Amino acid sequence: MARIAFILLCHKNPSAIVQQAEQLTAAGDFIAIHFDASADAQDYAAITEGLSDNPNVTFARRRVKCGWGEWSLVQATLCAIEAAVDAFPRASHFYMVSGDCMPIKSATYAHQFLDSHDCDFIESYDFFDSNWIKTGFREERLIYRHFFNERTQKWRFYTSLGLQQKFGVTRKIPADIQVMIGSQWWCLRRRTIEALLEFVKERRDVMRFFRTTWIPDETFFQTLVRHLVPGREIENRTLTFLMFTDYGMPVTFYNDHYDLLLGQDGLFARKISAEAQDLRDDLGVLYVSERTDFVISDEGRNLFGFLTGRGRIGRRFAPRFWESETTLGRSRELLIIACKKWHVAKRLVAGIHDHTDIPTVEYLFNEEDTPLPDLGGIEASLAKRGRHRRAFLRMLFDHYQSDRLVICLDTADLELMRDFFADRATVRLLEIECIFDDAYLTGHAKRVGLVGADASEAMISRLLPTIRNDIAYERDSMRDASFSGALRIRENASIDENAAAIASFLSINADLARDLAETPHLFVD
Repeated sequence: MARIAFILLCHKNPSAIVQQAEQLTAAGDFIAIHFDASADAQDYAAITEGLSDNPNVTFARRRVKCGWGEWSLVQATLCAIEAAVDAFPRASHFYMVSGDCMPIKSATYAHQFLDSHDCDFIESYDFFDSNWIKTGFREERLIYRHFFNERTQKWRFYTSLGLQQKFGVTRKIPADIQVMIGSQWWCLRRRTIEALLEFVKERRDVMRFFRTTWIPDETFFQTLVRHLVPGREIENRTLTFLMFTDYGMPVTFYNDHYDLLLGQDGLFARKISAEAQDLRDDLGVLYVSERTDFVISDEGRNLFGFLTGRGRIGRRFAPRFWESETTLGRSRELLIIACKKWHVAKRLVAGIHDHTDIPTVEYLFNEEDTPLPDLGGIEASLAKRGRHRRAFLRMLFDHYQSDRLVICLDTADLELMRDFFADRATVRLLEIECIFDDAYLTGHAKRVGLVGADASEAMISRLLPTIRNDIAYERDSMRDASFSGALRIRENASIDENAAAIASFLSINADLARDLAETPHLFVD
């Protein structure tokens, strides 16, 4: 009977890794773990300690510092494969997974399936003739040498590429190799893995070539398996069910996707939300069960396409429900706090969070590192949040399971305010009017890079009136917009005046509003 050795590459969340390893080995399978060498040493110690008593777990003998798009990911995979081959002689198959992968069938079903299919499961399409790459580099991945990481060393990456292009420094693909491309989530038989490791030792020319290709985890195994294994023994697909949105982001699965996932034609699914603990627990229990009565409907991708496609005609379940004709929800209240001094708004928001049950988010459209929940990638950057603003806020309402939400906006975000006030949801605005003395404006100019740290007093004195006028212009533009029901608290107003505005804004009683108005050091710089 088939026995699977899982190859797991990971870099964080040690408790989840331990849980995943225990779940996958509970039915007699194995797992080899490579934990990123650049990750926290304490996290790695926690994993090794947590799994020290499990004989079906091994670790890569050499840990590699991994970077997206680099050869290091392939090298880390090879290290884990070598450890698995040596440690688990009874393993018949080797299955590549990530920390976001979970089984969607039982181990019994998976073993029977692999026993009845004597082949390797790996996506492998012709690199040049297929349309697998939708955007970005194509032949540039191969014919130029890539020594730097595009994400962490952007200038070096593009400078190196530009010089090679300028001087025509290209290279040839090894003559007997047909480069293939596909998903990195494969399942390979033991004899294929052993042949691959032998090839790696013998063909140093091929290894040199792939070491400086870009995103080799999408080409290395896909190319070598096709080179080493007859086509009739390869099924050109992955056994891991995964989908992508129109924007190239993986679709994330949550607790309510359990039944959907079980009906898909795969053994695993990616990616399972780290917050979907119920789903993770249920799938872990499923794997050790002996259930084999799965009804494979395989409707996931078509269903996703149908439901998201409704957005093109203004109907629900669409990733484009942020369009102007749609709404955050008629029954929902979006409470906007607008303030140029972010620290002042944050103090008030902290008080609202501590004294009420209203969810709060700080400057979500202004600060890249604003603390946010995992929303499937839409929260990943300021550009995405702003571009998909209504989708983003609607997902926040859903995440917090609340019809009320407090957010902070800069007074310069007038277009965002107008957009939200045009929504059919209830939207209220609380402006915090602050006093801006010369010392604060000088510090502000330095923080935003208008002047250097050593700027002369003469330069600053010439600049301050312009900054002050700019702030006043933003404030006046916001007020001229005449947003319905807009309220204001002021630094030089009385506690009673500010409390009244806060009570109306949040729909809370006078005593609680007064506590918020008396927030310690609220207006202090």
